[in-house]
Order: sequence, then C-alpha cells, then structure tokens
Amino acid sequence: MVYLSSVLFALVLGASAFFFARSIGRVRRNITLGRKVKLDTSLATMMRVALGQSKMVVRPVPAVLHLCVYLGFLVINIEVIEIVIDGLLGTHRVLSMLGGLYDVITAAAEVFFVLVMAATVTFLIRRNVIKVKRFQSREMSKWPRLDANIILWTEIVLITALVVMNAADQALQRMGHAHYPETGAFPITAHLVPLFMGMDAGTLVILERAAWWFHIVGILLFLNYIPYSKHFHIMMAFPNTYFTPKRAKGHFPVNERVKQEVTLMLDPSQPAPEDTGEPATFGVKDVFDLSRKSLMDAYTCTECGRCTSQCPANLTGKALSPRKVMMDTRDRMESVGRVKDANKGQWVDDGKTLHDLISREELWACTSCNACVEACPVNINPLDIILQMRQYLVMEQSQAPEALMVMFSNIENNGAPWPIPATDRFNWANAQ
Repeated sequence: MVYLSSVLFALVLGASAFFFARSIGRVRRNITLGRKVKLDTSLATMMRVALGQSKMVVRPVPAVLHLCVYLGFLVINIEVIEIVIDGLLGTHRVLSMLGGLYDVITAAAEVFFVLVMAATVTFLIRRNVIKVKRFQSREMSKWPRLDANIILWTEIVLITALVVMNAADQALQRMGHAHYPETGAFPITAHLVPLFMGMDAGTLVILERAAWWFHIVGILLFLNYIPYSKHFHIMMAFPNTYFTPKRAKGHFPVNERVKQEVTLMLDPSQPAPEDTGEPATFGVKDVFDLSRKSLMDAYTCTECGRCTSQCPANLTGKALSPRKVMMDTRDRMESVGRVKDANKGQWVDDGKTLHDLISREELWACTSCNACVEACPVNINPLDIILQMRQYLVMEQSQAPEALMVMFSNIENNGAPWPIPATDRFNWANAQ
C-alpha cells in the first residue's frame, strides 16, 4: 500500500513538474521575442530589493502584512519539502531526525499559519470590502480582480488543510498509533486536537491522509497556475531585480545614427559616416522592438498599483496608468506567443501592435517624472516602454500633440522652441 502511494505520488509530482517546465519554457520564449541587449547585474540589488523587501516599507501596513506572507511562505515550504520526501519514500515526518531543530521548525510554521491567515484575510478585506482605490482602477476589472481573489482564497484553503493535517496527526500521536510517533511542536493546532479525539483511529488516518494529499496536490496545481497569474512575481522578482540597470532613472539611450545625422546638419563639414544604411525602425512599434528586460518587467508585475497611485498624470485624471502599460505589454506578449504556437513557432503578422492596446492619449500624458519607477517594489520600469513608444510615434509616424509639432517646426526653422527668427532674438533687450 505504501509502495503504491509512493508511485502515485511520483506520477503526480512528475506530471506537475512537466507542465510547470513547459509553462516556464513558454514564458522564456515570450521574453526572448524582445531585443537582446547587454544587461547590468547586481546581486546586492537583488538581495536588498527582492529578498530584503526594502521598497515595501514605504507603506508600513501592507509591508507588515506582505512580510508575514513572505516569511510564512519560506518557513511553511520546509514542511512542503518534507511532504515531498515523505511522498516519494513512503515515510512520515522524515525531518523529525533533526530532533530539537524539528520542534523549532514545526512551531515556527504553526505561528506563521496564523500570521499568513490573518494577513490573507486582511488583503481580501482591503480588496473587496474597504476597496482600496488603487485596486479599483479600470484595468483591474474582470480577470485581474478574480486572479487576485483566487490567489488569496487558495492560500487560505491550503493553510486550512495543513492545520487539519497537523491536528489529526497529533490526535493519532496521542493515541499511540504505530505510524504516527510523537514528534514536533504544535503550539497552535494543539488547541484543536480535542475536536478530533472522539474519532476512531481509522477515521483520523483517513482525515490526515486526505488533508495531506489535498495540500500537496493543491500546492502542485497552484504552482502550475502561477505562471499564468500576477503571482508570478514571487519567482520573477529575483531575476528582474538582479538585472536592474545601473544607469540613472529616466536615462534615454542615444541613437548613434540620429546623432550622426544631427551632427551633419549642424556642421556639414563633418565627414559623412561610412555606414549610410538607415536603421529599420525608431522606437517601439510592437513587443519585438522592446528589450528583453522590458518584457521581463511585464512578467514581473504584481499589479499592486503603487506605480499608478504615485503617477501625477493619473492623479489628475489623465488616461495614463503605468500598471496598465505593463499589463498591456504582457497581454500583447502572450497574444504574439499564441500566434506563434498556432503557426508551429513561426510569426505570422496578425495586423496588431502594442499601440492597439496602449493609446496615444496614455503615452502623451506621461510627464517622465519617474514616480512609477521609484514606487515599484520590484524595480519595474514602465517609463522605458512609454518613451520608446512615443519615439516611434514621432520618428516613424510623425504623430505628436500639436504643441510639440509646433515646437519641432520652430526648432527646425529658428533653432529654438519659439517662433522668433534668430536675427530678432535680442530685440527685447534693445527695447529696454
């Protein structure tokens, strides 16, 4: 019976690993749709921002709640590792060999059961009862809102399964059941044991095993759900912060070809460059034109809305939402990936671009103040995408707000943003 259970568990674990690996392959394929660029790396930034949660503390209440869930995830996963080992080997609480350390681990996990449950319920209340403003934006309807609730309810259900498992286990320990030797410390679920003591041993074993299987299968299903969810940030935050650019925020890279053209216009005596070929495009038309780092940003976005809540354009009623920019970029990436899947890995133009999702009104509302970049807890940069999409509109489509077109014309004709010829520029001084 134990052997059959181990084989069944190995099959479930193997199938889960297979489908998860396939999902990760899909994500990797979608990220590599973008341009390959040289990436900076910083282990210190990753340790500080992703592991240390340094940018979360700006908002103390969510920071404490998130820290409870984050630390609970780390501690409780030790029990998950034990469950996996037990499932494969047919053992029970195999880590009990650690002796006193095992008591510390199980006791800490129990404390975090309560903390995670409290934090998760609070998050549900903030989203669905209090209705915190940043969770109610127009892009947070239908699936994004449902996704967030699925994640929170799943965490509650999985923690509940662990509580039932531990309580039933302790009841069996107290009965002296052969397969359940006394081990571990359970300061929380110990108070629930009296509820189970009226049951016979056979019923308790079924209850404990059912909770055990429910929890681990739930974990594996949740693992395969994560790559399709905003919760993917629990994995992507680490590589994304590791590859944080070291350049100054808001830095716009110089296009050498444009620089050469401007230099020649200002000083025709300069020698012409040897390469007279024209670049294929300027700016970003679709996800293929974005860097792989920007596409990684899109998959890392947890839709927390801190960027949008700090955006001055959004706060004054403009259409721009930096969170929506990242969500739209991810949606377009996924759409392109589905087209490639449908055509055996080949790209067939579907007649759409990233500009179909992100409007000109949104792009031109941006003040390029970097508030969104500063606010993001995992170093996502919506501004890079916005500026490059605007560059495409101006340099490829000659489309910009009228005020900018007038300024461009004045600079071209007068060498300044104002409609005053250079010869008349100092007339104001003569009039004094």
